[in-house]
Amino acid sequence: MISLLPSSGIKNIARMAVLAAGFCFTMAAEAAAPLKIGYSDWPGWVAWQVAIEKGWFKEAGVDVKFDWFDYSASMNAFSAGKIDAVTVTNGDALVTAAGGAKNVMIIVTDYSNGNDMIVGKPGIKSLKDLKGKKIGLELGLVEHLLLLNGLQKAGLKESDVTLVNTPTNETPQALASGDLAAIGAWQPNSGEAMKRVPGAKPIYTSADEPGLIYDVLTVSPASLSSRRADWEKVVKVWAKVVDYINDPKTQPDAVKIMAARVGIKPEAYLPLLKGTRLLTLDEGKAIMVKADGFKSLYGSSKIVDDFNVKNAIYKKPQDLNKAIDPTLVSK
Repeated sequence: MISLLPSSGIKNIARMAVLAAGFCFTMAAEAAAPLKIGYSDWPGWVAWQVAIEKGWFKEAGVDVKFDWFDYSASMNAFSAGKIDAVTVTNGDALVTAAGGAKNVMIIVTDYSNGNDMIVGKPGIKSLKDLKGKKIGLELGLVEHLLLLNGLQKAGLKESDVTLVNTPTNETPQALASGDLAAIGAWQPNSGEAMKRVPGAKPIYTSADEPGLIYDVLTVSPASLSSRRADWEKVVKVWAKVVDYINDPKTQPDAVKIMAARVGIKPEAYLPLLKGTRLLTLDEGKAIMVKADGFKSLYGSSKIVDDFNVKNAIYKKPQDLNKAIDPTLVSK
């Protein structure tokens, strides 16, 4: 057969065919690759370990690889594009986005229900006793916001106390040093502080303000767009996780799995789990409705966003409509 196209036309068609084949290969490779999720030591995120060990992702028809990190390292990995999703607080999801790693919150896994604490040394009985005193916490993180919220309720201002910037994992020894009247930390650091300082006790916790600290699974927009059906399957697996942990018949097995992940005994892990309010999909759906205040993920995130801008953690408010996608929990 004699070609009627010039040789240059034939070359262009061939080139286009090669490019198209390469594009299809890339798309197929992305579809075949497992979703990569970074998780860390918080009961609402360790809960995923139950699904991992029970093989529920495979049953749901989705390939998922969970990578274990220290908390800050998980956010760094997400920002570097090494993972597709990460488990963080709603406030830290906004901080990560402001730093350039845009993300979309698709599940509210839980809210802190007592595990985040302001711990006072012996003799400090309430937040009012902190007036004129030093408090050690990590400036700009959730304990800072927790303290400010508590101070406002107690009729005090931030200027009524002296904040000492203290890495969260160093708060136990900081309280033990005797230089501070209180520290702000989450479990297990808050519990360790009370062990080191006999008589120290929580004087204000996240249980006093449910919804101030929501914990979420947040996904890169590119992964959510290209693998939406797979992320919907991940969301459905979460429903099984919560049911298994909350069922009195299966909770002991779930706690055993979670405790083994972090290297402690089940009886020591159970109190940590009780300080975390795991949320079913229906409960998460109700929270992911636009409203003001801490009962809504939007309202809570707006409060955190205002806090972050005021404290120069980032300069411009984040677009919450792009930061939250409530539709996957509604499927």
